[in-house]
Amino acid sequence: MDPIFFLKGLIIGFAMAVPVGPIGIMCIRKTLAEGHTRGLVVGLGAAAADSLYAAFAAFGLTFVSDLIASQQFWLRLVGGGLLLFLGIRTFRIKLANPSIPVVHKALLGSFVTSFLLALTNPVTIFAFVAVFAAFGLGQKLSILSAFILVLGVAVGSSLWFLGLGYVATLFRNKLNSGGLQWVNRISGVLIVLSGVAAFVSLI
Repeated sequence: MDPIFFLKGLIIGFAMAVPVGPIGIMCIRKTLAEGHTRGLVVGLGAAAADSLYAAFAAFGLTFVSDLIASQQFWLRLVGGGLLLFLGIRTFRIKLANPSIPVVHKALLGSFVTSFLLALTNPVTIFAFVAVFAAFGLGQKLSILSAFILVLGVAVGSSLWFLGLGYVATLFRNKLNSGGLQWVNRISGVLIVLSGVAAFVSLI
């Protein structure tokens, strides 16, 4: 029975990660600009946040979801501000030619940034609760089953970002510095718009 929980978690984690939002844009841009490793680290940060929210839902930690619900305003406010900051910085950054090898540094910073950004979306935990119910996982799970389910979510979400980064890698060597600059500008605008949407949702 436990492998079934892993498979369900894998499907849920992959499906939840598929919509290309700010994290997906960051993953693509980082991959194009700095290589697959940096893009994958961004994706893993988001996958870690998804796994944490999935754990809250799987282990039935209702007091956590209630606390998150009560702080939605501040979470959205912080998330919107972080998106605006990242979007403006992305728009203005100047990058070297992608054919130049990249020194992979500050990977932890990229992981933490995407992790915190994903955590500021309180809707995620309620989405996991709803999806778990749709998959027949609404009843109380054993600790082992819940752990295996969350592990499946983590693997599924990570696989999506791994694939997304791989696809972006195929285009990396075809871009010159001018093309990368346009990638930065478009990515920056999209991330800023996501931040604006977060602020609008507060009204």
